[in-house]
Formats: sequence, C-alpha cells, structure tokens
Amino acid sequence: MEEAGGNRTGCEKLQTALRDCHRRFGPGATRDVACRHLNRALAECLVSFLCPEESEAVRTLCSSGGTRLKRSQCQQAQLSLSVCIASHQD
Repeated sequence: MEEAGGNRTGCEKLQTALRDCHRRFGPGATRDVACRHLNRALAECLVSFLCPEESEAVRTLCSSGGTRLKRSQCQQAQLSLSVCIASHQD
C-alpha cells in the first residue's frame, strides 16, 4: 500500500496501523470487524486533509438533528464535500 500523500497528511500513523491490522487478520469478516475503526479513522483523516473546510462544515452541520433549515444546510454541506472529494479523484 502506497503512503497516502507521502508524509504530509498527518494520517501516516493511522495508515500504518491499518496496514498492520490487515497483516494480522486474513481477508474476510474477521478483518472487516477488527480493522473497521482504523479504516474509518483513516478515511476521515484523509478527507479532512483534502477538504478541510467542507469536512468541518459536515461535522458541524450534520452532528445532530435540528430544524429543517439545519437539515438543509447539512445536505448542502454533504454535497459540497462530495464535490470536493470528486475533484481529487483521477
């Protein structure tokens, strides 16, 4: 597995931990369960690195229920984050 973003993302320790988890557990359901928290944490770290403003907006606006306005703002923030992520894909 290639280092995500070289050594510049701040996510390297999570990537190493996930790689180690994959080495400890063979493919399948056990690995999925055992490594799930690391996979999620690495994904969130990388998304926060690539799209910091959009990621923070989703965290802030989508953290709880709320009014129709807040739900609408949450949906808009999610869309903006999706667009940002897509702009970084090949």
